Amino acid sequence: MIEVERKFLLTDDEIERLTADAQFFGVVVNVDTYFDTPTFDLTIKDIWLRQRGERFEIKMPMHTKLDRIANQYDEIEDEMKIREILNLSTAGKMADALASSGYVPFGSLKTTRKKYRKGDFTIDLDLADFGDWTYQIGEVELMVSDRSEIEWALQKMSDFIQKHRLEEAPVRGKIIEFLKQKRPAHYRTLVEAGVVKSGECQ
Repeated sequence: MIEVERKFLLTDDEIERLTADAQFFGVVVNVDTYFDTPTFDLTIKDIWLRQRGERFEIKMPMHTKLDRIANQYDEIEDEMKIREILNLSTAGKMADALASSGYVPFGSLKTTRKKYRKGDFTIDLDLADFGDWTYQIGEVELMVSDRSEIEWALQKMSDFIQKHRLEEAPVRGKIIEFLKQKRPAHYRTLVEAGVVKSGECQ
């Protein structure tokens, strides 16, 4: 599935408008650990590999420019497909295969998520705990099954944002904020690679 997503730093009024008449699915707590090589071979290509619980996921970029309207990623959760993408051994545990190929954890964060559904949209209100500080962010997401649907999804997302009068301002995602605060050398590398716009959104 392809994820088309926008991130927001929401005011209380915006949260009220966004969640009005939405279906509330409850609160979940996720602990995500992100992996890369010491030379950032994945993240400088805007590829994000993480472990959530016992499951590994990889997000492959489908957008082609930094000044994009929304993030667009192909989310892959099938472990054998991930091993194929990363050219890992198919034997043994995933964590061991990653370590053998030089992949190491570079960040871990705990997120408390309030999850809603409104029409075709998923709304996530996240509070990320980085240990010594927290970061609150809202995400509006629309999933499509094929690349040909992306333009339709972008227009639908734009209409949804205008309808709910959300302020469109640059926002850093959780892991990008973590890197900016905790791993500035990694963050600067992503800025230099054109993956992240300095001081702005991702």
